[in-house]
Amino acid sequence: MVVEDDENLRLALVTQLRSAGFAVDGAGDIATADRLLRGTHHDCVVLDRMLPDGDAIEYVHMRRQLGWRAPVLFLTARDALADRVAGFEHGGDDYLVKPFVMAELTERVANLCRRSAFDRPSVLHHEDLVMDCARREVRRAGVLLTLTNKEYAVLEYLLTRAGLPVQRADLIEHCWDAQADPMSNVVDVVVKRLRRKLKEPELIHAVRGLGYRLGTR
Repeated sequence: MVVEDDENLRLALVTQLRSAGFAVDGAGDIATADRLLRGTHHDCVVLDRMLPDGDAIEYVHMRRQLGWRAPVLFLTARDALADRVAGFEHGGDDYLVKPFVMAELTERVANLCRRSAFDRPSVLHHEDLVMDCARREVRRAGVLLTLTNKEYAVLEYLLTRAGLPVQRADLIEHCWDAQADPMSNVVDVVVKRLRRKLKEPELIHAVRGLGYRLGTR
């Protein structure tokens, strides 16, 4: 989630993070961000400090008191030590001063996502399928697979729930952003490509009327 009231900067951030393989939602104020954050799990939140409806650190402090655990990266032009300390004291996990280099922000977001409250282990595996989350590598029977960012995200989500049926809507929510049409066939297209790359024996099975399940028959 990117929360930034400067529309041009927000669009640039969203574009940059999407090009790096993240599913990204954007908001221009705290109220909109709060609605989206309460409806969908996010692995990381990039928050401009000063927004039209308030200081974001007050919002984060309030949510932290209620048990919210998503990692937060504050963006701000305020570079005084006291401002940075306030950001951390109010529940921030990282602090980046404007202007900044996009590549640095992308790397910081990636690091925070790895530490997110989703609590993924560093290696996921099922039978002869192994996903090294730190290296972003997937192997089947020892053979390295070349996956797109979206294929990787869908496979990762299925692996975290191996053996359980996963709804298409859940895959849309966790692997795409708010622009995705829940009635489209984007999930089926990605799963079809994954099945082709994973080869036999088949690991991803359709669950009639629901979605997919990763595991043996």
